[in-house]
Amino acid sequence: MSSSSLTNVTVAGGTGSLGVHIVEALLNDGSFTVKVLRRLPKTANEKAELLASKGAEIIYANYNQHDDLVKALKGTDVLISAASPGLATGGYDFDALQTPLLNAAKAAGVRRFIPSEFGTHTDFGDHPLTDSKITFRQKVQESGLEYTFIQSGTFVEYLDWTGFDVKNKTAKFYADVDSKLAVTSMSDAAKYTVESLKLEECRNASIRVAGSMFSLSEIVKKFEEATGSKWKVIVDKEVKHRFENKIEPIPSPQDIFVATLLPKASFDNIDNDKFSFSPRPLADDLAVFVQQKSG
Repeated sequence: MSSSSLTNVTVAGGTGSLGVHIVEALLNDGSFTVKVLRRLPKTANEKAELLASKGAEIIYANYNQHDDLVKALKGTDVLISAASPGLATGGYDFDALQTPLLNAAKAAGVRRFIPSEFGTHTDFGDHPLTDSKITFRQKVQESGLEYTFIQSGTFVEYLDWTGFDVKNKTAKFYADVDSKLAVTSMSDAAKYTVESLKLEECRNASIRVAGSMFSLSEIVKKFEEATGSKWKVIVDKEVKHRFENKIEPIPSPQDIFVATLLPKASFDNIDNDKFSFSPRPLADDLAVFVQQKSG
């Protein structure tokens, strides 16, 4: 089955932080009919209205009603999930969130499913987030649908989550400063996602892409250049020990999330050379990031 025939694409979570970039990349490509799947009940949403004005069709379904989801997905060639369980509030269960979508996609005759994988690689199970992604990845592989798993490292837009504090010119890490971090902007992750639909080697494959891979200390230097200031670096490698043994100060769930993922946040191999474009330089993305976080 040719990847070039994948023309009707539905994006679940298409008005979210990453989803908006994916929908816009699909529309900008011009090769696809694009739908944005939103949850019922219908509510006013500026992002949805903007995407609709650019040519996307906004559709609604009750995620708790299988038949309703199947009806919404009829005619879809590819379902891209950009859904998130709410990481900012401690939501990690990507499996429970996406299983209804996968079941409905199979019943509706969807040919390819691209789950909300992205982020750092999930080949380890030291955290509820990676556990849930591993479980769901297995469900996708066993579903009989085509799939593409796209892992793009840490999003530039979320670098503050990994310890980079622009306002206070401080970097706090839970790993050695020479640990490498795969970093990609959401807009580039979206472009990789869209182009994967046209590449046969992305069919039934796990793809790893990165805008850049620098050590934490190298990224600090780039932040110093972007801000024109010297940054303070704090290294705390005892955070997991304190969390597990309830030693004060007890780290927050976000702290333990970052501490678990950071030491494994780089890729041994990347697939950038499969694609037709080069990602934006990290310095350019950091300039935008600094401007946004300084306000």
